[in-house]
Amino acid sequence: METKTNILVAEQGQLNPTPKHIFILSGQSNMAGRGGVSKHHHHSQSHWDGIVPPECQPHLCILRLSATLNWEAAREPLHHDIDTHKVCGVGPGMSFANAVRDHLGGECLGLVPCAVGGTAIREWDRGHQLYENMLKRSKESLKSGGEIKALLWYQGESDTSSLHDAEAYKGNMERLIHNLRRDLGLPSLPIIQVAIASGDERYREKVRAAQLGMNLPNVTCVDAKGLPLKQDNLHLTTEAQVMLGHMLADAFIQ
Repeated sequence: METKTNILVAEQGQLNPTPKHIFILSGQSNMAGRGGVSKHHHHSQSHWDGIVPPECQPHLCILRLSATLNWEAAREPLHHDIDTHKVCGVGPGMSFANAVRDHLGGECLGLVPCAVGGTAIREWDRGHQLYENMLKRSKESLKSGGEIKALLWYQGESDTSSLHDAEAYKGNMERLIHNLRRDLGLPSLPIIQVAIASGDERYREKVRAAQLGMNLPNVTCVDAKGLPLKQDNLHLTTEAQVMLGHMLADAFIQ
């Protein structure tokens, strides 16, 4: 019994490190993660298969800001208490974190999940709940002395079904970047966005063009097109999310 307690104390002691490098994860369901989530045939409940690939395993130096604003050990599904209306599975966050960890010289990193499935860009406008919650969580993450190194953004599928939304996407995203940088007092905060791989075929290319053509300083884009999708033709598979995490890590390191 005694040894068990000692091990617990040791583990808690090791989790005391606070993250030096902080990454905000935001957007809609493909950032929140639906890898490994499927509906059971006999009933309509969705369910995560619980499979965590080696690239997404937890590590003592990868922390996560919980919904209650506490740093804790990060593990899949990262968004389980944030995107609470849907079943969350594997997203790109843990694969990203494990890939950048070595590059950061062994210093601890913190992930701040903020993504919510099914959300359109206009719902992320300043003054709206999603934006204000992301801002609050981002500010809270800084209180332990770390620095926000980048915002990882994967969203846009919800803006592909109307011409108006698709045409407004570029301006809306640029405003979001401008607002967040100003509200955090980080005028050159790096933004790494993902060009969508799914969504309504009608205006998907228009939204992708806006994402790939954004010409703002310190804004880069990685392209999810061609990554394997689940049978729903909307969500990335677990395998695809692992690959995306590595693509995001490469973009950050460069």
